Amino acid sequence: MEHLKVFYKKRVEAHQELLGRVKQRLALSSAVRLILFVIAITLIYLVFGDTKLVLGIIIVTIGIFLYLVSKHTDLQYERDKLLALIKISETEIQVLERNFHHLPDGSQYKNPTHYFAQDIDLFGKGSFYQYSNRTALNQGSDMLVEMLLSNNIDVIESKQKAVEELAQMPDWRQQFSAIAIMVKTDTTTKTIVSWLKGYKAYVPKAMRFLPNVFSLVSVILIGGYLLGILPGFPIFIILLLGLLISGFYLKKTSILASDANMVQSTFQQYQKLILKIEEEEFTSDLLKEKRNSVVSKEQLASKVLKEFSKILSALDQRNNMFFALLGNGFFLWDLRQAYRIEQWVGKHGLKVENWFHTIAIFDAYNSLGNFAHNHPSYTYPKLVENETVLKSVRASHPLLDPKKAVPNDINIIKEQFFIVTGANMAGKSTFLRTVSLQIVMANVGLPVCASAAEYSPIKLITSMRTTDSLTDDESYFFSELKRLKFIVDEIQNDKYFIVLDEILKGTNSMDKAIGSRKFVEKLVASKSTGIIATHDLSLCEASEDLPQIKNYYFDAEIIDNELHFDYTFKTGICKNMNASFLLKKMEIAE
Repeated sequence: MEHLKVFYKKRVEAHQELLGRVKQRLALSSAVRLILFVIAITLIYLVFGDTKLVLGIIIVTIGIFLYLVSKHTDLQYERDKLLALIKISETEIQVLERNFHHLPDGSQYKNPTHYFAQDIDLFGKGSFYQYSNRTALNQGSDMLVEMLLSNNIDVIESKQKAVEELAQMPDWRQQFSAIAIMVKTDTTTKTIVSWLKGYKAYVPKAMRFLPNVFSLVSVILIGGYLLGILPGFPIFIILLLGLLISGFYLKKTSILASDANMVQSTFQQYQKLILKIEEEEFTSDLLKEKRNSVVSKEQLASKVLKEFSKILSALDQRNNMFFALLGNGFFLWDLRQAYRIEQWVGKHGLKVENWFHTIAIFDAYNSLGNFAHNHPSYTYPKLVENETVLKSVRASHPLLDPKKAVPNDINIIKEQFFIVTGANMAGKSTFLRTVSLQIVMANVGLPVCASAAEYSPIKLITSMRTTDSLTDDESYFFSELKRLKFIVDEIQNDKYFIVLDEILKGTNSMDKAIGSRKFVEKLVASKSTGIIATHDLSLCEASEDLPQIKNYYFDAEIIDNELHFDYTFKTGICKNMNASFLLKKMEIAE
């Protein structure tokens, strides 16, 4: 862990040094623009009586000023990216120190009816999502969540290779994340895709050439006037004509400009993200395939997006009243850009959804790669096709402090069920979540918290935190029955690893014992695999009749009137319970 902290601290220092240089250049850039303005005002004052010279100075000054503004904007972008890079490394240092509860916790993704999400602390404060997620885009976060929840056991080896490759690319990952962090927009990619698909063109086809003709005539008239060849009156005629033509389409152009302004920032930033993907030659099959989806033989997606971003930016110039007056009057600026936008939408609009999807995938895998990079001691499960379902050596839960966690070995084979007993707080629930999370992590291609692991891919289903529902007028017991029914129905259609914590908690002891035994027998008969934690020691007797059942326990000892836990997974049945001791210890009951 310490070497990782040093790694990130060095990055913070390097980026802070670069940031200082960029800030100096920004200050100089501001000073140059101020000097230009002062010089222009001075020259205009000196030649105020000469209309031609005044007009010439204004035109030249505007041209130089726009160029300087563009360069200043580039410097601002560089500054903001360095700030983002510094923040990225500082966040990693905080998380390495187990300080991550301020990060997004993914509460919006909670789903109590999902196969396992509710039971294994996948979302919410202190969750695996909060600990591991580093996606910078909303759609990247959605993609990561989709991967975690999918129960998809296909192409796991390809996923592992993709995660492993990105884990070894910290420079690329951080650059990608920094660019993505700067995407500031209230418009979702779904909205943009919908807008592109539903766009209705309004600009006449004549605008393909008319703005060029209009611009040429304007330049000739202005040039002739400045050279003293032509009078000034035709300039005002062409200006008025241009404004009339532009004004005829003003309402529709204003709507387009509003929509364009809404998506402009997204396209500017996404173009840079696509460019980062295009610039890198990935070696893993999954990443190569995703990269190739935005790299065509005809034209790179980044160039296409950059072109569109420039057109949108050009249309945005209409917000400057002085520029709008001259631009539309002399060059039909709005209609020229509107026509270019419509041509782009017609040619590339349907490709954008795939480009957005690819960026979201890279954002999600970027997060997974970051997790793997920050856990070099974790191991990628070796995929097997034998009797083993999950075999982990020195397995632990990734959310536990490594200095305090007690690792355990796990070895469960197909069609086998563990019944785990143990005292309160001895570690049963943590063990269940450790096993469950190892399966989820393995299925998305992540390394798991173990020194070695073998895994035969399998889907996960759990029942550990059933709750009652006042809204649906459901009792706790009925909610649990519905969950168990859901499990029974699902295992008829596919193979699942089943994790249960205390079956039938909502009924009396005798009824619970009988019902639990029947349910376990049904699971075994279905040739399912899994783990059941229980306080009901009678359920352990099932191992006498069913060879698929194996008993394990977590122990607790009372030493010098204090409870002691070793959190070690042991073969057998727990004999030491602690409820009575705790009631007495906490002076709740004698």
